[in-house]
Order: sequence, then structure tokens, then C-alpha cells
Amino acid sequence: MRRLKLFAALALAGAATGACAPHPIVARDPVPAPSPDEAYDCTTKPLVLNAYQTGCEPRLRERRTVLQSKG
Repeated sequence: MRRLKLFAALALAGAATGACAPHPIVARDPVPAPSPDEAYDCTTKPLVLNAYQTGCEPRLRERRTVLQSKG
């Protein structure tokens, strides 16, 4: 009985590893990432029954200022 369970377990383990694709599919986002200069102002309003209404408006981000000092 113990050998039968061992054989069944090994058969299931072998079937599980054989079910995987040799080259798994990797999902890639077709939309490129936004540039660092782009930003969005988003608002969210709660509605009834755990629903939410969101709205985003694009805006330009201010350039970062770099302060350098000698000394």
C-alpha cells in the first residue's frame, strides 16, 4: 500500500512538471512608460456600494533644481 501511494505521488509530480511550457509566456506592456516630465493629478470620490469614481488630469511637472556650492 505504501509503495502504491509513493508511485502515485511520483506520477503526479512528474505530470505536474511536464505540464509547464518550455518557454513561458511573459506579458509585456504595449504602452511605454511616461517620461519623467509628465505627471497626473487624480481625484477619487466614494460612491454607494463600495464603488469609486476617479478622474485624472495630466499636468507638467516642474523641473528639479539642483543646488551646488563650493567649499
